Amino acid sequence: MYNYLDFEKPVADLEGQIFELKKIAQEKGSVDMGDEISRLEERSQAALRDLYKKLTPWQKAQVARHPDRPHFLDYSKELFTDVTPLAGDRKYGEDEAIQAGFARFNGQAIAYLGQEKGYDTQSRLRYNFGSARPEGYRKAVRIMELADRFSLPVITLVDTAGAYPGVSAEERGQAEAIAQSTAETLRLKVPVVSVIIGEGGSGGAIAIAAANKVYMLEHAIYSVISPEGAASILWRDATRAKDAATSMHITAQDLYKLKIIDGIIPEPLGGAHRNKKEAIDAAGQVIEAALKGMAEKDGDTLKRERWDKYLEIGRSLAK
Repeated sequence: MYNYLDFEKPVADLEGQIFELKKIAQEKGSVDMGDEISRLEERSQAALRDLYKKLTPWQKAQVARHPDRPHFLDYSKELFTDVTPLAGDRKYGEDEAIQAGFARFNGQAIAYLGQEKGYDTQSRLRYNFGSARPEGYRKAVRIMELADRFSLPVITLVDTAGAYPGVSAEERGQAEAIAQSTAETLRLKVPVVSVIIGEGGSGGAIAIAAANKVYMLEHAIYSVISPEGAASILWRDATRAKDAATSMHITAQDLYKLKIIDGIIPEPLGGAHRNKKEAIDAAGQVIEAALKGMAEKDGDTLKRERWDKYLEIGRSLAK
């Protein structure tokens, strides 16, 4: 059984009935419930399809934050081989919210960066819910410098509500670390591909997502601030997050229209958590195509195209 979101109640009811009928059929082998189960499964799929065809921005935010949604470590396990993780920023310490290192992607040597949120209380505390401290971003800079030195493409998988806003992080230069990481991403003379796999929150996301090609999962979100944070600022009422989500244009579909991202990666019906492998494979195919498209470009061209991309975003949004 899945963890159902509030708006998925009609589907939850139907799938609950299916589960009970299958249980009865197992316990009483002589009872044939195949036809009834098939009928309910068809209704369930139709209800799920109807729901996901018309998700609101706030509902998409809920899907992007689903507790069972595949995280960075799921993608790493499926997409990368010969993984060599690296730790520490060589200045203060280690921050596990940002996972980084070297690996092979379809046989090609690459550098990777990703934010891991964790699945249960213990792992969420370990990874600080995917919210990195300054040492995490300084580690990212270290990995990107190595990637540039050895001419390795960089793949980043973004999933964070934002950088850690605590006093300790501010004392160690959080804003400066984010700025340096963003600047380093823009300076690279190697291909950089970024995928927003869940949440792309504020500077904590852009610090590793200022890429040549940026993609989003179909139900991911990408924003300058969380809907709750925006509602607290605009209306001094965090409960109006739903209104803020609509106004902020945080969905993949909105951002593709605004030319902030380069493409949308389809998710399985009902979200990536319903078929993790299918979602991860789809992301892998898009990353592979993006890297192939940049394989023949020299470093100066890649850097210039990246700069032009973000300058054009600024010009278009300023109009």
